[in-house]
Amino acid sequence: MASATPDPPIPAQPASKWSKIARRIRVPLGFAFAILYIWLARPTWKSIALGIVIAVPGLLIRGLASGHVQKNEQLTITGPYAYTRNPLYVGTLILTLGFSIAALSWWIVAAALLIFAAIYLPVIHSEEAFLRGRFPNFDNYASHVPRIVPRLTAFGNERGIFSWDLYLKHREYNAILGAAAMLAVLAAKLLWMAK
Repeated sequence: MASATPDPPIPAQPASKWSKIARRIRVPLGFAFAILYIWLARPTWKSIALGIVIAVPGLLIRGLASGHVQKNEQLTITGPYAYTRNPLYVGTLILTLGFSIAALSWWIVAAALLIFAAIYLPVIHSEEAFLRGRFPNFDNYASHVPRIVPRLTAFGNERGIFSWDLYLKHREYNAILGAAAMLAVLAAKLLWMAK
């Protein structure tokens, strides 16, 4: 039984003009958001600790997903993909929530939600349109597995195996390095604010 009603199949369509733009600007926008984040952050040791507790599961979900996905080669329906069609984005959302809590700024929360709605949702729709056109069994998978909110039970009988080779190929360790760097910046800002 799923925790959320799966989305109905959507006919394959070419990517919209905005989703193409969103795809191109999401990484540079992420760097711009990091600068805004550092400027607006007003962390405390308690907020940083709570943020870490929330962010770590996001990193784990992203890492697990990276070790299962074989981009453009096959439709991945194992590991976290048996629960949600977009575990990398779910992990990113959880990670963002953790860092938003660590920063103690409602402006950051608002900016993160705006970026997710304006950039990541169109990218998700574009990626799903690509998968729908490339893999004939995508519609069946999409009718059973929710886009974002995970199912409570795994879809299907296939059990994939986590691959460190895939994890390294997708360079998912960069998410851990980036999170560690942002935590160091938050700690430095907190010490600077205490002066």
